[in-house]
Amino acid sequence: MAKQLNRRSVVIVGGGLTAGLVARQLTAKGVDVLVLERGGDHTAGAESRLPNQRDELRWAVYQGLMQDWSKETYTVRHTAAEEALPARWMEAFLPGQGMGGAANHWNGMTWRWSEYDPVLRTHLRERYGAAAIPADMPLQDWGVTYAQMEPYHDLFERLFGISGKAGNLNGRVQPGGNPFEAPRRNEYPQPPLEITEAGLIFQQTTAGMGYHPFPQPAANSSRPYTNPDGQRLGQCQYCGHCERFICEAQAKASPQVLLYPMLQQRKGFEIRLGCQVLALLYDRTAKRVRGVRYLDLFTGQEYEQAADVVVLAAFTMTNTRLLLLGGIGQPYDPVAARGVVGKNFCYQSGAGIGVFFKDRWINPFMASGSSVTIIDEFNNDNFDHAGLDFLGGGYISGGIFNGRPIGHHPLPPGTPRWGTRWKQASADWYAHAFEIGAEASCYPNRHNYLDLDPDYRDAYDQPLLRMTFDWPDNEIKMCDYLQRKVTEIARASGATLLGRPSATSRPFDVRFYQTTHVTGGTVMGADPHTSVVSPHLQHWDAHNLFVVGASVYPHNSSYNPTGPLAALALRLGDDLVRYVRKPALLT
Repeated sequence: MAKQLNRRSVVIVGGGLTAGLVARQLTAKGVDVLVLERGGDHTAGAESRLPNQRDELRWAVYQGLMQDWSKETYTVRHTAAEEALPARWMEAFLPGQGMGGAANHWNGMTWRWSEYDPVLRTHLRERYGAAAIPADMPLQDWGVTYAQMEPYHDLFERLFGISGKAGNLNGRVQPGGNPFEAPRRNEYPQPPLEITEAGLIFQQTTAGMGYHPFPQPAANSSRPYTNPDGQRLGQCQYCGHCERFICEAQAKASPQVLLYPMLQQRKGFEIRLGCQVLALLYDRTAKRVRGVRYLDLFTGQEYEQAADVVVLAAFTMTNTRLLLLGGIGQPYDPVAARGVVGKNFCYQSGAGIGVFFKDRWINPFMASGSSVTIIDEFNNDNFDHAGLDFLGGGYISGGIFNGRPIGHHPLPPGTPRWGTRWKQASADWYAHAFEIGAEASCYPNRHNYLDLDPDYRDAYDQPLLRMTFDWPDNEIKMCDYLQRKVTEIARASGATLLGRPSATSRPFDVRFYQTTHVTGGTVMGADPHTSVVSPHLQHWDAHNLFVVGASVYPHNSSYNPTGPLAALALRLGDDLVRYVRKPALLT
Protein backbone atom coordinates (compact mmCIF):
# COMPACT_ATOMS: atom_id res chain seq x y z
CA MET A 1 0.00 0.00 0.00
CA ALA A 2 1.25 3.47 -0.88
CA LYS A 3 2.31 5.63 2.05
CA GLN A 4 0.67 9.07 2.20
CA LEU A 5 3.00 12.07 2.36
CA ASN A 6 2.32 15.62 3.48
CA ARG A 7 1.15 18.06 0.84
CA ARG A 8 3.67 20.21 -1.02
CA SER A 9 2.97 23.44 -2.90
CA VAL A 10 4.52 22.44 -6.24
CA VAL A 11 5.65 18.95 -7.24
CA ILE A 12 7.69 18.67 -10.45
CA VAL A 13 8.06 15.34 -12.26
CA GLY A 14 11.51 15.06 -13.81
CA GLY A 15 14.75 16.63 -12.63
CA GLY A 16 16.16 18.05 -15.86
CA LEU A 17 16.62 21.50 -17.36
CA THR A 18 13.00 22.64 -17.41
CA ALA A 19 12.40 21.50 -13.83
CA GLY A 20 15.44 23.45 -12.66
CA LEU A 21 14.39 26.62 -14.46
CA VAL A 22 10.80 26.46 -13.18
CA ALA A 23 12.09 25.83 -9.65
CA ARG A 24 14.49 28.76 -9.91
CA GLN A 25 11.65 31.20 -10.54
CA LEU A 26 9.40 29.71 -7.86
CA THR A 27 11.93 29.43 -5.04
CA ALA A 28 13.11 33.00 -5.68
CA LYS A 29 9.61 34.05 -4.58
CA GLY A 30 9.51 31.71 -1.59
CA VAL A 31 7.33 28.99 -3.14
CA ASP A 32 7.89 25.45 -1.83
CA VAL A 33 9.10 23.05 -4.58
CA LEU A 34 9.67 19.29 -4.63
CA VAL A 35 11.34 17.66 -7.67
CA LEU A 36 11.01 13.91 -8.26
CA GLU A 37 13.77 12.39 -10.44
CA ARG A 38 14.17 8.67 -11.14
CA GLY A 39 17.93 8.84 -11.75
CA GLY A 40 20.82 9.69 -9.47
CA ASP A 41 23.35 12.47 -8.90
CA HIS A 42 26.21 12.58 -11.42
CA THR A 43 28.17 15.42 -9.83
CA ALA A 44 30.63 13.25 -7.91
CA GLY A 45 30.56 10.13 -10.08
CA ALA A 46 33.12 8.65 -12.45
CA GLU A 47 31.32 10.30 -15.34
CA SER A 48 32.40 13.76 -14.12
CA ARG A 49 36.07 13.03 -13.26
CA LEU A 50 39.17 12.17 -15.24
CA PRO A 51 40.26 9.67 -16.43
CA ASN A 52 36.89 7.84 -16.36
CA GLN A 53 35.05 10.76 -17.94
CA ARG A 54 36.92 9.97 -21.17
CA ASP A 55 35.60 6.37 -21.30
CA GLU A 56 33.99 6.37 -24.75
CA LEU A 57 32.83 2.78 -24.43
CA ARG A 58 31.03 3.35 -21.12
CA TRP A 59 29.38 6.68 -21.78
CA ALA A 60 29.02 6.92 -25.58
CA VAL A 61 28.63 3.32 -26.77
CA TYR A 62 26.92 1.79 -23.72
CA GLN A 63 24.88 4.96 -23.04
CA GLY A 64 25.87 5.22 -19.39
CA LEU A 65 23.95 8.46 -18.82
CA MET A 66 20.79 7.43 -20.63
CA GLN A 67 17.43 5.81 -19.90
CA ASP A 68 17.69 2.14 -18.90
CA TRP A 69 16.11 0.32 -21.86
CA SER A 70 15.87 -2.94 -19.92
CA LYS A 71 13.33 -1.31 -17.59
CA GLU A 72 11.43 0.97 -19.95
CA THR A 73 11.54 1.27 -23.71
CA TYR A 74 9.12 2.20 -26.52
CA THR A 75 7.36 0.06 -29.04
CA VAL A 76 7.77 1.18 -32.63
CA ARG A 77 5.86 0.80 -35.88
CA HIS A 78 5.75 2.79 -39.09
CA THR A 79 1.99 2.74 -39.68
CA ALA A 80 -1.13 1.86 -37.72
CA ALA A 81 -1.50 -1.23 -39.92
CA GLU A 82 1.75 -2.73 -38.61
CA GLU A 83 2.42 -4.61 -35.38
CA ALA A 84 4.50 -2.55 -32.95
CA LEU A 85 7.53 -4.20 -31.35
CA PRO A 86 9.73 -3.05 -28.45
CA ALA A 87 13.01 -1.35 -29.28
CA ARG A 88 15.35 -3.44 -27.16
CA TRP A 89 18.14 -0.90 -27.58
CA MET A 90 17.14 2.60 -28.68
CA GLU A 91 19.84 4.49 -30.54
CA ALA A 92 17.82 6.97 -32.61
CA PHE A 93 17.32 9.39 -29.69
CA LEU A 94 18.68 9.33 -26.16
CA PRO A 95 16.67 10.48 -23.13
CA GLY A 96 18.91 11.33 -20.20
CA GLN A 97 18.56 10.01 -16.68
CA GLY A 98 19.65 11.60 -13.43
CA MET A 99 19.70 15.08 -11.92
CA GLY A 100 20.08 17.42 -14.89
CA GLY A 101 18.60 15.03 -17.45
CA ALA A 102 19.53 15.15 -21.12
CA ALA A 103 20.92 18.69 -20.73
CA ASN A 104 23.93 17.15 -18.96
CA HIS A 105 25.01 15.13 -21.99
CA TRP A 106 23.95 17.59 -24.69
CA ASN A 107 26.27 19.18 -27.24
CA GLY A 108 25.29 22.70 -26.21
CA MET A 109 23.85 24.03 -29.48
CA THR A 110 21.50 26.81 -28.38
CA TRP A 111 19.02 28.50 -30.69
CA ARG A 112 16.18 30.92 -30.61
CA TRP A 113 13.68 29.68 -33.16
CA SER A 114 12.50 31.90 -36.01
CA GLU A 115 10.23 34.79 -35.12
CA TYR A 116 7.44 33.18 -37.15
CA ASP A 117 7.76 29.68 -35.59
CA PRO A 118 5.18 30.23 -32.81
CA VAL A 119 2.71 31.49 -35.45
CA LEU A 120 3.82 29.14 -38.23
CA ARG A 121 0.38 28.17 -39.52
CA THR A 122 -0.71 31.80 -39.76
CA HIS A 123 2.60 32.77 -41.38
CA LEU A 124 2.42 30.08 -44.07
CA ARG A 125 -1.22 30.78 -44.86
CA GLU A 126 -0.52 34.48 -45.27
CA ARG A 127 2.54 33.90 -47.48
CA TYR A 128 1.38 30.99 -49.66
CA GLY A 129 -2.36 30.62 -49.10
CA ALA A 130 -4.30 28.00 -47.13
CA ALA A 131 -4.00 25.42 -49.93
CA ALA A 132 -0.20 25.29 -49.46
CA ILE A 133 -0.61 23.44 -46.15
CA PRO A 134 -1.40 19.77 -46.86
CA ALA A 135 -4.57 18.34 -45.33
CA ASP A 136 -2.55 15.72 -43.43
CA MET A 137 -0.23 18.34 -41.87
CA PRO A 138 -1.97 19.62 -38.68
CA LEU A 139 0.16 22.71 -38.12
CA GLN A 140 -1.14 25.09 -35.48
CA ASP A 141 -0.06 28.29 -33.78
CA TRP A 142 1.28 28.09 -30.24
CA GLY A 143 -0.87 30.84 -28.74
CA VAL A 144 2.25 32.71 -27.61
CA THR A 145 4.52 34.98 -29.64
CA TYR A 146 8.27 35.25 -29.90
CA ALA A 147 8.06 38.79 -28.50
CA GLN A 148 6.43 37.43 -25.34
CA MET A 149 9.21 34.84 -24.94
CA GLU A 150 12.16 37.13 -25.85
CA PRO A 151 12.85 38.39 -22.30
CA TYR A 152 13.05 34.77 -21.13
CA HIS A 153 15.40 33.85 -23.99
CA ASP A 154 17.60 36.71 -22.86
CA LEU A 155 17.52 35.54 -19.24
CA PHE A 156 18.31 31.93 -20.15
CA GLU A 157 21.27 32.95 -22.29
CA ARG A 158 22.69 34.94 -19.38
CA LEU A 159 22.06 32.12 -16.90
CA PHE A 160 23.79 29.60 -19.16
CA GLY A 161 26.53 31.91 -20.44
CA ILE A 162 25.79 31.24 -24.10
CA SER A 163 28.67 31.94 -26.50
CA GLY A 164 27.75 33.48 -29.84
CA LYS A 165 27.46 36.48 -32.14
CA ALA A 166 24.19 38.38 -32.46
CA GLY A 167 22.76 38.65 -35.95
CA ASN A 168 19.80 40.92 -35.21
CA LEU A 169 20.01 43.48 -32.40
CA ASN A 170 16.68 45.23 -31.93
CA GLY A 171 15.83 44.78 -35.61
CA ARG A 172 19.22 45.79 -37.01
CA VAL A 173 21.22 43.07 -38.80
CA GLN A 174 24.73 42.65 -37.38
CA PRO A 175 27.82 41.64 -39.40
CA GLY A 176 29.16 38.19 -38.50
CA GLY A 177 25.92 36.90 -37.00
CA ASN A 178 22.87 35.15 -38.41
CA PRO A 179 20.99 37.68 -40.56
CA PHE A 180 17.83 35.54 -40.32
CA GLU A 181 17.85 35.56 -36.50
CA ALA A 182 14.80 36.74 -34.59
CA PRO A 183 15.43 40.20 -33.08
CA ARG A 184 17.14 40.20 -29.69
CA ARG A 185 17.63 42.94 -27.14
CA ASN A 186 21.20 42.07 -26.14
CA GLU A 187 24.38 40.62 -27.56
CA TYR A 188 25.25 37.10 -26.40
CA PRO A 189 26.85 37.16 -22.93
CA GLN A 190 30.05 35.56 -24.27
CA PRO A 191 31.91 35.78 -27.59
CA PRO A 192 31.64 32.79 -29.93
CA LEU A 193 33.81 29.69 -29.78
CA GLU A 194 36.98 29.51 -31.84
CA ILE A 195 36.36 28.48 -35.44
CA THR A 196 38.09 25.21 -36.25
CA GLU A 197 39.90 24.39 -39.50
CA ALA A 198 36.81 22.63 -40.83
CA GLY A 199 34.73 25.69 -39.97
CA LEU A 200 37.19 27.97 -41.74
CA ILE A 201 36.92 25.89 -44.92
CA PHE A 202 33.11 26.00 -44.71
CA GLN A 203 33.15 29.73 -43.94
CA GLN A 204 35.36 30.58 -46.90
CA THR A 205 33.40 28.36 -49.28
CA THR A 206 29.93 29.58 -48.36
CA ALA A 207 30.90 33.24 -48.18
CA GLY A 208 32.33 32.86 -51.68
CA MET A 209 28.94 31.52 -52.81
CA GLY A 210 27.17 34.61 -51.49
CA TYR A 211 25.86 33.09 -48.26
CA HIS A 212 26.28 34.47 -44.72
CA PRO A 213 28.19 32.03 -42.47
CA PHE A 214 28.22 32.52 -38.70
CA PRO A 215 29.41 30.58 -35.62
CA GLN A 216 27.00 28.20 -33.89
CA PRO A 217 25.58 29.73 -30.66
CA ALA A 218 26.88 27.47 -27.92
CA ALA A 219 26.50 26.50 -24.29
CA ASN A 220 30.18 25.54 -24.44
CA SER A 221 31.74 28.41 -22.54
CA SER A 222 34.27 30.34 -24.63
CA ARG A 223 35.64 32.08 -21.51
CA PRO A 224 35.45 31.65 -17.73
CA TYR A 225 32.00 32.94 -16.83
CA THR A 226 29.94 33.79 -13.74
CA ASN A 227 26.17 33.91 -14.25
CA PRO A 228 23.60 36.21 -12.54
CA ASP A 229 23.11 33.59 -9.78
CA GLY A 230 26.83 33.51 -9.01
CA GLN A 231 27.32 30.06 -10.60
CA ARG A 232 30.53 29.59 -12.56
CA LEU A 233 31.62 27.98 -15.81
CA GLY A 234 35.14 27.08 -16.81
CA GLN A 235 36.58 27.70 -20.28
CA CYS A 236 36.00 25.12 -23.02
CA GLN A 237 39.07 22.94 -23.67
CA TYR A 238 37.86 21.59 -27.05
CA CYS A 239 38.36 18.05 -25.80
CA GLY A 240 35.81 16.38 -28.08
CA HIS A 241 33.77 14.86 -25.24
CA CYS A 242 30.47 16.78 -25.16
CA GLU A 243 27.61 14.72 -26.55
CA ARG A 244 26.92 11.64 -24.37
CA PHE A 245 29.38 12.95 -21.75
CA ILE A 246 29.44 15.22 -18.71
CA CYS A 247 32.06 17.98 -18.89
CA GLU A 248 34.69 17.41 -16.21
CA ALA A 249 35.94 21.00 -16.65
CA GLN A 250 32.45 22.39 -15.96
CA ALA A 251 32.75 24.35 -19.19
CA LYS A 252 29.50 23.10 -20.69
CA ALA A 253 26.47 24.89 -19.30
CA SER A 254 24.25 22.22 -17.77
CA PRO A 255 21.69 21.96 -14.96
CA GLN A 256 23.95 20.00 -12.62
CA VAL A 257 26.50 22.84 -12.80
CA LEU A 258 24.35 25.98 -12.94
CA LEU A 259 20.95 25.16 -11.43
CA TYR A 260 20.81 22.36 -8.89
CA PRO A 261 23.80 23.36 -6.70
CA MET A 262 22.19 26.79 -6.31
CA LEU A 263 18.67 25.41 -5.80
CA GLN A 264 19.80 23.00 -3.09
CA GLN A 265 20.91 26.00 -1.04
CA ARG A 266 17.49 27.64 -1.27
CA LYS A 267 14.91 27.32 1.45
CA GLY A 268 11.86 25.34 0.38
CA PHE A 269 13.58 23.36 -2.40
CA GLU A 270 13.96 19.57 -2.33
CA ILE A 271 14.96 17.04 -4.96
CA ARG A 272 14.31 13.35 -4.32
CA LEU A 273 16.38 10.98 -6.45
CA GLY A 274 15.54 7.39 -7.34
CA CYS A 275 11.81 8.20 -7.61
CA GLN A 276 9.94 6.51 -10.46
CA VAL A 277 6.64 8.36 -10.92
CA LEU A 278 3.96 5.79 -11.74
CA ALA A 279 0.75 7.82 -11.88
CA LEU A 280 -0.91 11.19 -11.63
CA LEU A 281 -3.73 11.17 -9.07
CA TYR A 282 -6.55 12.69 -11.09
CA ASP A 283 -9.93 13.88 -9.86
CA ARG A 284 -11.95 14.03 -13.08
CA THR A 285 -14.99 15.63 -11.45
CA ALA A 286 -13.01 18.47 -9.88
CA LYS A 287 -10.69 18.78 -12.90
CA ARG A 288 -7.68 18.63 -10.62
CA VAL A 289 -4.74 16.38 -9.85
CA ARG A 290 -4.35 15.56 -6.16
CA GLY A 291 -0.70 14.65 -6.51
CA VAL A 292 1.43 11.79 -7.82
CA ARG A 293 2.16 8.18 -6.92
CA TYR A 294 5.79 7.12 -7.12
CA LEU A 295 8.06 4.20 -6.34
CA ASP A 296 11.21 4.73 -4.29
CA LEU A 297 13.75 2.70 -6.30
CA PHE A 298 16.08 2.42 -3.31
CA THR A 299 13.58 0.92 -0.85
CA GLY A 300 10.75 -0.44 -3.04
CA GLN A 301 8.20 1.58 -1.06
CA GLU A 302 5.36 3.30 -2.93
CA TYR A 303 4.28 6.79 -1.91
CA GLU A 304 1.42 9.14 -2.70
CA GLN A 305 2.72 12.68 -2.72
CA ALA A 306 -0.07 15.25 -2.37
CA ALA A 307 0.41 18.55 -4.17
CA ASP A 308 -1.34 21.85 -4.79
CA VAL A 309 0.26 22.01 -8.24
CA VAL A 310 1.87 19.30 -10.38
CA VAL A 311 4.26 20.10 -13.24
CA LEU A 312 5.26 17.50 -15.81
CA ALA A 313 8.81 18.46 -16.81
CA ALA A 314 10.12 15.13 -18.07
CA PHE A 315 11.26 14.01 -21.52
CA THR A 316 8.79 14.30 -24.41
CA MET A 317 7.83 10.64 -24.28
CA THR A 318 7.36 10.53 -20.49
CA ASN A 319 5.17 13.63 -20.35
CA THR A 320 2.85 12.11 -22.94
CA ARG A 321 2.84 8.67 -21.34
CA LEU A 322 1.88 9.95 -17.89
CA LEU A 323 -1.11 11.82 -19.30
CA LEU A 324 -2.24 8.74 -21.23
CA LEU A 325 -1.80 6.50 -18.17
CA GLY A 326 -3.81 8.94 -16.07
CA GLY A 327 -6.60 9.34 -18.60
CA ILE A 328 -6.13 13.10 -18.53
CA GLY A 329 -7.24 14.57 -21.84
CA GLN A 330 -8.66 12.77 -24.88
CA PRO A 331 -6.16 10.43 -26.59
CA TYR A 332 -5.50 11.22 -30.23
CA ASP A 333 -7.37 9.14 -32.83
CA PRO A 334 -5.64 9.31 -36.25
CA VAL A 335 -8.61 7.80 -38.11
CA ALA A 336 -11.10 10.39 -36.92
CA ALA A 337 -8.38 13.04 -36.51
CA ARG A 338 -9.82 13.83 -33.07
CA GLY A 339 -8.30 13.95 -29.62
CA VAL A 340 -5.18 15.70 -28.46
CA VAL A 341 -2.88 13.59 -26.25
CA GLY A 342 -0.24 11.99 -28.44
CA LYS A 343 -0.84 14.08 -31.58
CA ASN A 344 1.74 16.02 -33.61
CA PHE A 345 4.65 13.73 -32.72
CA CYS A 346 7.65 14.98 -34.71
CA TYR A 347 11.31 14.13 -35.04
CA GLN A 348 14.07 15.86 -37.02
CA SER A 349 15.31 15.14 -40.53
CA GLY A 350 18.55 15.88 -42.33
CA ALA A 351 21.07 15.44 -45.12
CA GLY A 352 24.85 15.36 -45.38
CA ILE A 353 28.02 14.52 -47.25
CA GLY A 354 31.60 13.86 -46.17
CA VAL A 355 34.45 15.96 -47.56
CA PHE A 356 38.07 14.74 -47.65
CA PHE A 357 41.10 17.05 -47.96
CA LYS A 358 44.43 15.36 -48.61
CA ASP A 359 46.47 18.50 -47.95
CA ARG A 360 44.45 20.14 -45.11
CA TRP A 361 45.09 19.21 -41.47
CA ILE A 362 41.72 18.94 -39.72
CA ASN A 363 42.36 17.78 -36.19
CA PRO A 364 39.03 16.20 -35.17
CA PHE A 365 40.00 15.77 -31.54
CA MET A 366 40.22 19.53 -31.00
CA ALA A 367 36.48 20.18 -31.02
CA SER A 368 33.50 20.96 -28.89
CA GLY A 369 29.87 19.99 -29.11
CA SER A 370 29.07 23.21 -30.95
CA SER A 371 32.23 23.97 -32.91
CA VAL A 372 30.56 24.28 -36.30
CA THR A 373 29.91 27.13 -38.71
CA ILE A 374 26.41 27.65 -40.09
CA ILE A 375 24.44 29.16 -42.95
CA ASP A 376 20.70 29.74 -42.50
CA GLU A 377 19.60 30.63 -46.03
CA PHE A 378 17.72 27.33 -46.53
CA ASN A 379 16.19 27.00 -43.10
CA ASN A 380 12.49 26.91 -42.24
CA ASP A 381 10.76 29.59 -44.35
CA ASN A 382 13.84 31.76 -44.86
CA PHE A 383 13.54 31.06 -48.61
CA ASP A 384 10.65 31.08 -51.05
CA HIS A 385 8.85 27.72 -51.17
CA ALA A 386 6.54 28.63 -54.04
CA GLY A 387 6.54 25.75 -56.51
CA LEU A 388 8.77 23.50 -54.39
CA ASP A 389 6.03 21.08 -53.24
CA PHE A 390 7.27 20.99 -49.63
CA LEU A 391 7.42 23.20 -46.54
CA GLY A 392 10.23 23.60 -44.03
CA GLY A 393 14.00 23.47 -44.39
CA GLY A 394 17.24 23.22 -42.48
CA TYR A 395 20.41 25.00 -41.48
CA ILE A 396 23.58 23.80 -43.19
CA SER A 397 26.80 23.48 -41.22
CA GLY A 398 30.42 22.53 -41.62
CA GLY A 399 32.60 21.38 -38.77
CA ILE A 400 33.38 18.55 -36.45
CA PHE A 401 32.31 17.56 -32.94
CA ASN A 402 34.89 14.95 -31.95
CA GLY A 403 37.56 12.51 -33.07
CA ARG A 404 36.98 9.77 -30.53
CA PRO A 405 38.65 6.47 -31.54
CA ILE A 406 35.65 4.12 -31.45
CA GLY A 407 33.05 6.22 -33.20
CA HIS A 408 35.05 8.49 -35.53
CA HIS A 409 36.24 6.84 -38.75
CA PRO A 410 35.65 9.06 -41.80
CA LEU A 411 36.19 6.81 -44.82
CA PRO A 412 35.84 7.62 -48.52
CA PRO A 413 33.53 5.59 -50.78
CA GLY A 414 34.90 2.21 -51.80
CA THR A 415 36.75 1.55 -48.52
CA PRO A 416 36.38 -2.11 -47.35
CA ARG A 417 34.52 -2.60 -44.07
CA TRP A 418 37.47 -4.40 -42.43
CA GLY A 419 41.04 -5.55 -42.98
CA THR A 420 44.33 -3.94 -43.99
CA ARG A 421 42.86 -1.49 -46.50
CA TRP A 422 40.29 -0.34 -43.93
CA LYS A 423 43.07 0.29 -41.39
CA GLN A 424 45.12 2.22 -43.92
CA ALA A 425 42.17 4.37 -45.00
CA SER A 426 41.37 5.12 -41.35
CA ALA A 427 44.93 6.31 -40.79
CA ASP A 428 45.05 8.29 -44.02
CA TRP A 429 41.83 10.24 -43.54
CA TYR A 430 41.34 10.52 -39.75
CA ALA A 431 42.67 14.08 -39.61
CA HIS A 432 41.66 15.14 -43.11
CA ALA A 433 37.87 14.91 -43.27
CA PHE A 434 34.65 16.37 -41.90
CA GLU A 435 30.96 16.51 -42.82
CA ILE A 436 28.88 19.22 -44.39
CA GLY A 437 25.33 18.57 -43.25
CA ALA A 438 21.83 19.95 -42.92
CA GLU A 439 19.76 19.53 -39.77
CA ALA A 440 16.18 19.95 -40.91
CA SER A 441 12.66 20.49 -39.64
CA CYS A 442 9.89 17.93 -39.24
CA TYR A 443 6.30 19.09 -39.47
CA PRO A 444 3.41 17.10 -37.98
CA ASN A 445 1.63 14.46 -39.98
CA ARG A 446 -1.81 13.10 -39.18
CA HIS A 447 -0.46 9.54 -39.09
CA ASN A 448 2.50 10.14 -36.75
CA TYR A 449 1.48 9.94 -33.09
CA LEU A 450 2.00 8.40 -29.63
CA ASP A 451 -0.33 6.12 -27.66
CA LEU A 452 -0.17 3.28 -25.12
CA ASP A 453 0.81 -0.15 -26.37
CA PRO A 454 -1.93 -2.74 -25.70
CA ASP A 455 0.48 -5.67 -25.36
CA TYR A 456 3.87 -4.71 -23.92
CA ARG A 457 4.61 -3.46 -20.40
CA ASP A 458 7.60 -2.09 -18.54
CA ALA A 459 9.42 -3.36 -15.45
CA TYR A 460 6.73 -1.71 -13.28
CA ASP A 461 3.90 -3.52 -15.11
CA GLN A 462 2.67 -0.43 -16.91
CA PRO A 463 1.94 -0.19 -20.65
CA LEU A 464 4.82 0.97 -22.81
CA LEU A 465 4.45 4.04 -24.96
CA ARG A 466 3.87 3.15 -28.61
CA MET A 467 5.43 5.29 -31.32
CA THR A 468 3.78 5.24 -34.74
CA PHE A 469 6.14 7.17 -36.99
CA ASP A 470 7.61 7.29 -40.46
CA TRP A 471 9.00 10.11 -42.57
CA PRO A 472 6.23 11.96 -44.46
CA ASP A 473 6.53 12.85 -48.14
CA ASN A 474 7.03 16.50 -47.16
CA GLU A 475 10.24 15.74 -45.27
CA ILE A 476 11.55 13.37 -47.96
CA LYS A 477 11.16 16.06 -50.64
CA MET A 478 12.65 18.71 -48.37
CA CYS A 479 15.73 16.63 -47.55
CA ASP A 480 16.31 15.79 -51.22
CA TYR A 481 16.33 19.55 -51.87
CA LEU A 482 18.73 20.20 -48.99
CA GLN A 483 21.00 17.37 -50.11
CA ARG A 484 21.46 19.10 -53.46
CA LYS A 485 22.41 22.33 -51.66
CA VAL A 486 24.83 20.49 -49.36
CA THR A 487 26.47 18.76 -52.32
CA GLU A 488 26.87 22.08 -54.16
CA ILE A 489 28.77 23.47 -51.17
CA ALA A 490 30.89 20.31 -50.89
CA ARG A 491 31.89 20.52 -54.55
CA ALA A 492 32.78 24.19 -54.18
CA SER A 493 34.99 23.50 -51.14
CA GLY A 494 37.88 22.11 -53.16
CA ALA A 495 37.81 18.76 -51.40
CA THR A 496 40.05 16.00 -52.74
CA LEU A 497 37.23 13.47 -52.44
CA LEU A 498 33.53 13.58 -51.65
CA GLY A 499 31.64 10.98 -49.64
CA ARG A 500 28.32 9.47 -50.57
CA PRO A 501 25.44 11.94 -50.18
CA SER A 502 22.85 10.89 -47.62
CA ALA A 503 19.42 12.23 -46.74
CA THR A 504 16.48 11.22 -44.58
CA SER A 505 14.70 8.30 -46.22
CA ARG A 506 12.05 5.74 -45.38
CA PRO A 507 11.68 3.68 -43.31
CA PHE A 508 12.50 5.38 -40.01
CA ASP A 509 15.13 3.26 -38.26
CA VAL A 510 15.67 3.26 -34.47
CA ARG A 511 19.11 1.65 -34.77
CA PHE A 512 20.99 4.77 -35.87
CA TYR A 513 21.39 8.01 -33.95
CA GLN A 514 19.72 11.00 -35.59
CA THR A 515 19.03 13.61 -32.88
CA THR A 516 17.40 13.54 -29.44
CA HIS A 517 15.02 16.27 -30.61
CA VAL A 518 11.65 14.55 -30.48
CA THR A 519 8.69 16.85 -29.95
CA GLY A 520 4.91 16.88 -29.57
CA GLY A 521 2.39 14.68 -27.80
CA THR A 522 1.18 17.31 -25.32
CA VAL A 523 0.95 20.29 -27.67
CA MET A 524 0.15 23.86 -26.64
CA GLY A 525 -2.40 26.15 -28.25
CA ALA A 526 -5.30 28.52 -27.69
CA ASP A 527 -8.00 25.97 -28.62
CA PRO A 528 -8.72 23.10 -26.16
CA HIS A 529 -10.09 21.03 -29.05
CA THR A 530 -6.68 20.92 -30.75
CA SER A 531 -4.23 21.27 -27.86
CA VAL A 532 -3.42 19.60 -24.54
CA VAL A 533 -2.25 22.71 -22.70
CA SER A 534 -3.01 26.41 -22.96
CA PRO A 535 -0.49 29.06 -24.07
CA HIS A 536 0.46 29.24 -20.37
CA LEU A 537 1.10 25.43 -20.38
CA GLN A 538 -1.91 24.80 -18.14
CA HIS A 539 -3.77 21.56 -18.85
CA TRP A 540 -7.27 22.21 -20.18
CA ASP A 541 -8.72 19.27 -18.20
CA ALA A 542 -6.83 19.72 -14.93
CA HIS A 543 -6.27 23.33 -14.04
CA ASN A 544 -3.55 22.69 -11.44
CA LEU A 545 -1.55 20.49 -13.84
CA PHE A 546 1.08 22.07 -16.08
CA VAL A 547 3.28 20.53 -18.77
CA VAL A 548 6.60 21.92 -20.00
CA GLY A 549 9.22 20.62 -22.40
CA ALA A 550 9.56 19.81 -26.08
CA SER A 551 6.37 17.75 -25.82
CA VAL A 552 4.37 21.01 -26.04
CA TYR A 553 5.76 22.00 -29.47
CA PRO A 554 3.10 21.64 -32.19
CA HIS A 555 5.88 21.15 -34.79
CA ASN A 556 9.64 20.68 -34.83
CA SER A 557 12.00 23.20 -36.31
CA SER A 558 15.43 22.38 -37.65
CA TYR A 559 16.86 24.22 -34.65
CA ASN A 560 17.62 22.32 -31.47
CA PRO A 561 14.64 22.67 -29.10
CA THR A 562 16.51 23.84 -26.00
CA GLY A 563 16.18 27.63 -26.41
CA PRO A 564 12.38 27.96 -26.61
CA LEU A 565 12.03 25.09 -24.13
CA ALA A 566 14.07 27.05 -21.57
CA ALA A 567 12.24 30.31 -22.29
CA LEU A 568 8.87 28.60 -21.82
CA ALA A 569 10.07 27.03 -18.55
CA LEU A 570 11.18 30.37 -17.09
CA ARG A 571 7.91 31.95 -18.19
CA LEU A 572 5.98 29.09 -16.58
CA GLY A 573 7.87 29.64 -13.33
CA ASP A 574 6.67 33.23 -13.22
CA ASP A 575 3.12 32.14 -14.16
CA LEU A 576 3.11 29.59 -11.33
CA VAL A 577 4.06 32.24 -8.79
CA ARG A 578 0.81 33.98 -9.76
CA TYR A 579 -1.15 30.73 -9.80
CA VAL A 580 -0.01 29.60 -6.35
CA ARG A 581 -1.11 32.92 -4.90
CA LYS A 582 -4.44 32.87 -6.75
CA PRO A 583 -5.38 29.51 -8.36
CA ALA A 584 -7.32 30.19 -11.55
CA LEU A 585 -7.22 29.75 -15.30
CA LEU A 586 -4.16 31.74 -16.37
CA THR A 587 -4.65 34.42 -19.00
